Amino acid sequence: MYIIRLIMTEMKKYYYIITLLVLVMMTSCIKNDIPYPHLDVRFTAISASGESGAAAIDSDKKTVTLYMPETADLSKVSIVSYTINEGAKIVSPDLAQPLDLRNPVTVKMFLYYDYEWTITASQNIERYFVIDGQIGESVIDVPGRRIVVTVPESANLSALKVLKAKLGPEQITTVTPELEGATLDFSSPFDVRVAYHGVNEKWTIYVEQSAQSVSLTQVDGWTNVVWAYGAAQDGRKNGFQYRLAGDDNWIEVPSSWITHNGGSFSASIRHLKANTEYEVRAYSDEEFTAAQSVTTESVLTVPNLNFDDWYLDGKVWNPWAEGGEQCWDTGNKGATTLGDSNSVPTTETCDGKPGRAALLQTKFVGIAAVGKLAAGNLFTGRYVKTDGTNGILSFGRPFTGRPTRLRGFMKYTTSTIAYSNTDHAYLKGQPDTAVVYIALADWAQPYEIRTNPKNQQLFSPNLPGIIAYGEMKWGQNVDNFTEFDIPLKYNATNKVPTHILIVCSASKYGDFFTGGASSTLVVDNFALEWDYE
Repeated sequence: MYIIRLIMTEMKKYYYIITLLVLVMMTSCIKNDIPYPHLDVRFTAISASGESGAAAIDSDKKTVTLYMPETADLSKVSIVSYTINEGAKIVSPDLAQPLDLRNPVTVKMFLYYDYEWTITASQNIERYFVIDGQIGESVIDVPGRRIVVTVPESANLSALKVLKAKLGPEQITTVTPELEGATLDFSSPFDVRVAYHGVNEKWTIYVEQSAQSVSLTQVDGWTNVVWAYGAAQDGRKNGFQYRLAGDDNWIEVPSSWITHNGGSFSASIRHLKANTEYEVRAYSDEEFTAAQSVTTESVLTVPNLNFDDWYLDGKVWNPWAEGGEQCWDTGNKGATTLGDSNSVPTTETCDGKPGRAALLQTKFVGIAAVGKLAAGNLFTGRYVKTDGTNGILSFGRPFTGRPTRLRGFMKYTTSTIAYSNTDHAYLKGQPDTAVVYIALADWAQPYEIRTNPKNQQLFSPNLPGIIAYGEMKWGQNVDNFTEFDIPLKYNATNKVPTHILIVCSASKYGDFFTGGASSTLVVDNFALEWDYE
């Protein structure tokens, strides 16, 4: 019996061991098949010390662009503040330490998974180089570190005086040898050293001779304006002439329409007819260029600029005629999820005549403390959908014209800012501000706006593709209808836009749910102008 009990005891030991091993093996085979959520981890706000403009955040490309003045040291850019998704953290680099943004910096974030963003710095350094008697403006090739200057055939290349030179940030740049005021030998490529903020560059200056002392370098036809650009020797009588195609007599372009920059000069030739062919030529003293033909463009329209057309669909007021063409939209589809439309028509018009205007009122929509501030707004584009209590918008409508300004009528009642998000809490207690702005852009498609802080994407005049921009703001009451005039500032006259964006808001910071709960902007009778005065 003893032997049998001993055998049974040993068998139980092995049974326990085998059972334990099986449990261990089974446990090791169990997988956690419940995945962590992939979130849109992103910067929602960021600012740098000394920045020259608000940062541009592109949540689609996962990039941040910081705009820095020319004197900023890009090797030591300090991040003043930033916000990212709740629960997320920055893995690297340490944003409490200065960043070297001479090259793009990759920022690694973590929330269940790794995410990467890129921070870059945009720094526009004004550079110029002028030689006495040169033709036109110097060509400054920044990536290639080259300067190309054209002088007449009669110029002595071995003894040319440098009138002006700036190849780096103001007051902190050292150039070796000194250029400005020096008479130098440019008969062969001339090398100089440029140093600032630890940057050391070698630039090469090339001086070329030309038998042509005046040239017409560019002609751009708009609707009632033609832009002309010329190059000649500084100090001579330089200008332009134009005429209708086929006419015999040339018309002198008034000097008040011409801008001179050394040997370069440009003009806005005004009061022309749309869809008409003209000829333009440049001259310098008694020498003229060949005539260049240019045809002006058509006058284009934006529907419902007088805001007469509206229709009510349930609780949602829409700023177009029922069954008609949609050009404008509002945030009413979002506001009516918790309340009524806050962008509505009014019969109080700017001229007192029968018709309608647009009344845009900022309101807190919701019940008790549950809800959000909804800014009264109107924009060219489309309200796409509501994301929770946030909006997704399609900004801009197709448009290829190049107007010179936007005019219209407005009146405004401001109120004290009582609601804000965290980043704009400092505005509480201040008067609200209304804004109207216009932008022309070269975009493949309308720009998507998202107000949800988790994947926020908002408009900025610094966005890629912006060709022209203008805005006007009011931070005080304007009791009676007042005419306003917003000139468009173009960054190039030869670019043709694909979209036009006009935005009106009773609260400038409404995208951040910041404003006063009764600010009211009324707008009426907008018009695009196509000429200069």
